[in-house]
Amino acid sequence: MAVYKDPKPTKNGRAWYFKFSYKDAFGATKQYRSKRYLTKKEASDAERMFLVTSTDKVEDNNMTFKDLYDEFRMHNDEIMKDTTKYGYDNKEKFIECFYPVKVKDFNIMQFEQWKREINKLHISLRYKNDIYKFLKSILNFGVKWHNLNFQAVYNKMTKFQDPNERRKEMAYYTYDEFKKFISYEENLRWKCVFEILYYCGLRKGELKGLTWKDIYFDKKVLSVNKQITQRNNRVKFEFSDTKTRDSRRIVPITKVLLNDLKMLYEQDKKEYYGFNDDFFVVSDAKPIADSNIYLRRTKLANLAGLKVIRIHDFRHSCASLLINNGANVTLVAKYLGHTKIEETLNTYSHMFSTALDSVVSVIDSLEDD
Repeated sequence: MAVYKDPKPTKNGRAWYFKFSYKDAFGATKQYRSKRYLTKKEASDAERMFLVTSTDKVEDNNMTFKDLYDEFRMHNDEIMKDTTKYGYDNKEKFIECFYPVKVKDFNIMQFEQWKREINKLHISLRYKNDIYKFLKSILNFGVKWHNLNFQAVYNKMTKFQDPNERRKEMAYYTYDEFKKFISYEENLRWKCVFEILYYCGLRKGELKGLTWKDIYFDKKVLSVNKQITQRNNRVKFEFSDTKTRDSRRIVPITKVLLNDLKMLYEQDKKEYYGFNDDFFVVSDAKPIADSNIYLRRTKLANLAGLKVIRIHDFRHSCASLLINNGANVTLVAKYLGHTKIEETLNTYSHMFSTALDSVVSVIDSLEDD
């Protein structure tokens, strides 16, 4: 698989083309030569598109890792969520060292050297293993679409490990801490922002994507069915699907939040010209900016004399509130939109362990009677 330049271009200057040998579905070796293109890049892009769309199995010993990655992206970009594409874009720089390597020559020594270089970077163990999974996804694509065999390398590849890295303790606000936090907020809209995060356990993107048509006052619930990712801003934004299928959920609204949302709805109808139910609950006709949420969070925490927690930690706070008030793992998983109960247990196992102490106390009290 390679791109060439014809010494005799067409009248309009087209000279670049690609050609390679391949085996068809019956195992017969054939030659393919493309039409000519104006630039080398056009020929390279056309070559990769041909490989993706062709039903024949291409057999080419000159395929580089860059060729494989470009094909991987071209094949997956149309079916991936924007958040996944964004993650891939950010991870590309970590695998560029493999680009010149021919995939048939990929070996464990190259992988181990790559691991040593990644380990020098000041990034978390979790992110290192996210990059590792990203690399394996590309290799798996080669196995599926080009019958490449990486088994000898796979058997020796291992995840990143750091025995000295301690798992960070989960930060959250107790109910009393949150009441103290929110007591310093006088603006109705900002009250709703943090009450939705704390009482409903929404992710930041889900909060930003919440519109008034998602609030059902009569049923006292809100619908989580879309999000606005970090890549969006107030000038240019678009909705995307929730993180997973199970993230689409119906969440009950507490009395305090329901009352505040009713007042905010009436306020917005008077304040905004052209107001309708497509307006955002915690903003106006455009989504709220991340930076504004961060600044308001920090201001309130400092006023209340509390630790500053991440926006995502309000979701952990919601989980803590549910678990410490007797909610079972199935309910918590459904409330937070987790795909599997195991995800809930793995994330909040220490909280459930604490809650189990109260169960033992009940049994002990029975023994004392």
